[in-house]
Amino acid sequence: MLDKSELEEILQVARRGSDFAEIFMERTESTRIGCEARQIERVISGREQGAGIRAVHGDDTAYGYTNALDKESLLKLADQVSRAAQAGEVSPVALQRRESPVELPVDRRPDAAPVEEKVGLVREAEKAARRQDEKLLRQVSVGYADTIQQVTIANTEGVYVEDERVRCRMAVNAVAALGTVIQTGYGSVGGTRGLEMFDNQQPADLGEKAARRALLMLKARRAPAGRMPVVLSGEAGGTMVHEACGHGLEADLVQKNLSVYSGKQGVQVASELVTVVDDGTLPGRFGSFRFDDEGSPAQKTVLIDQGILSGYMYDHITAARDGEPPTGNGRRESFQHRPIPRMSTTYIASGGTPPEEIIRETKSGLLVRHMGGGQVNTTNGDFVFDVPEGYLIENGEVTVPVRGATLTGNGPEVLKQIDMVGSDFGFSLGICGKDGQGVPVSDAQPTIRIPSLVVGGIIEDDIEKEGDDDQ
Repeated sequence: MLDKSELEEILQVARRGSDFAEIFMERTESTRIGCEARQIERVISGREQGAGIRAVHGDDTAYGYTNALDKESLLKLADQVSRAAQAGEVSPVALQRRESPVELPVDRRPDAAPVEEKVGLVREAEKAARRQDEKLLRQVSVGYADTIQQVTIANTEGVYVEDERVRCRMAVNAVAALGTVIQTGYGSVGGTRGLEMFDNQQPADLGEKAARRALLMLKARRAPAGRMPVVLSGEAGGTMVHEACGHGLEADLVQKNLSVYSGKQGVQVASELVTVVDDGTLPGRFGSFRFDDEGSPAQKTVLIDQGILSGYMYDHITAARDGEPPTGNGRRESFQHRPIPRMSTTYIASGGTPPEEIIRETKSGLLVRHMGGGQVNTTNGDFVFDVPEGYLIENGEVTVPVRGATLTGNGPEVLKQIDMVGSDFGFSLGICGKDGQGVPVSDAQPTIRIPSLVVGGIIEDDIEKEGDDDQ
């Protein structure tokens, strides 16, 4: 894009009215393919480029962006941004290139594969899903996306980073209907890698998984309602920890007192069996990277250590406010957005109990195999989640599937309740939204048991009536 001396000159201009200035430049190539109603509905390939310049003085931030990457355009933008900031001391800028020890290898680059091959992968997933039951499956949609993002990041503290990020993702959503009952099944795969992501899970496997989940839930019983033990399978991924805990540990929410975890460092906020980690260095994971979008190295950050709140996720600005080093969590959707504290791969660490023992030790309750969407209030930790795939636990055994369950509770209280943590580990992935920005993330957890949680469903008499109607 631009060489180091040109970046230093641009930063010098941006710094004229600020304590800190930064430039983020990117070139991104992407391909998106969508299949619905047995047809390839869209094949979109595109390129986007641009740069954002930020100037910070105290608590004030000025930010501007442009699609132009030439030196003159960026000097003009830097001047505009500097004029929006208050006067500050000007000092020379000397950039020092950073290297990362994090390895994120890509074996089959998506830009080396023809679009016809990618369309074929999408069709393979769609056809495999349809084969499960042509009559009951009313809709199957498949989405594929890959991005190759080249970034240059530099700031007035001397940080200079050049990096390339490659991500691929496929998701399948199946809708099945039987009479008035409609159920959905979902499956996804992706990561900071290329098309080798399909080596362990073929598109056909993904399609079959989504369709079978929808078909299974069609004939499932309605979930019982009430307070009961809930076992969250490792297979369900870490949606619970991401939503009910992770966002509350992002430092901007903490500093604004919009988090239930504000002012609680060193306090026991979870069971001593629970350790929560955010780690952007895990190879191949969708939320991994070498550097965040401020040029800070990705790292492993222990947020809750054996139940004790030990830290938060920081970007440059929030770290400076607390007198802490950045944790590599300054992230942005693109050059059009300023960075804010965001999760990368957030998880509950594995314990020592075999998952089958957790089931065996649970006399009755609900097993959650797949978590759906939900809502969380970060100021108090209250949440509600859908359960697209659940099963009854009876006499220590997994029995019949149930549908229509919801989980309602309070994140900090749930973390304190957890009394068994499994030795397994399962991941989920997605695009996390916050402040109008979406960034790729992963979450994970082992199988865990919550002794008492409110499950929304129907009362026992209605279960018996529905069972009679379905037969």
